[in-house]
Amino acid sequence: MSRAGCFVVLEGPEGAGKSTLAAALLARARESGVPVTPVREPGGTPAGEAARRILLDHAHPVGPEAELFLVLAARAELVRHVIRPALAAGHLVLADRFDLSTHAYQVAGRGLPADTVHAANALATGGLAPDLTLVLDVAPGLGRARQEASGKATDRLDDEDPAFHTRVAGAYLAAEARGVRHLDANRSPAEVANDAWDAIRQVGGFA
Repeated sequence: MSRAGCFVVLEGPEGAGKSTLAAALLARARESGVPVTPVREPGGTPAGEAARRILLDHAHPVGPEAELFLVLAARAELVRHVIRPALAAGHLVLADRFDLSTHAYQVAGRGLPADTVHAANALATGGLAPDLTLVLDVAPGLGRARQEASGKATDRLDDEDPAFHTRVAGAYLAAEARGVRHLDANRSPAEVANDAWDAIRQVGGFA
């Protein structure tokens, strides 16, 4: 790499194919000899995994504010203990979700105030921002159809009402910011992975 580390985030609504893409990109990085650290949100640390279990468990119907704090507590620990050290070591950090998820789910989905949420996120991350955010855009209904076809066990967020998921998907489609790039995830996984890897190579400065 031409500089110390590269932080890439994969985003999109449920069933967009983030996990499939993450696995493909991890394999590409390793084949290319690029040091890579994969992470997922929430999770990646003991505190983060505990927050994830509470957040996604049907037995814990937490309110919007508590949901936000669980996400941000997990993120703060992940940034401090995993992401920043990996970037300092010159790694490609490949994250399944980051701050755009908070905007989509807690702001657009739950209706929490954007300014307050973004300020709290800045505190949790210490101002860390991704170098590249790849948003997987998928046709309405296709994500859920993919989940059902794969036999994926649904969690508390998966099982929210359709209106919630419509708001989340709309926030992703409308996302525009420095470093955000949209990918058509209605295509085959191989096509999406090729475009994603090309974008990562350009931003990361490696062959």
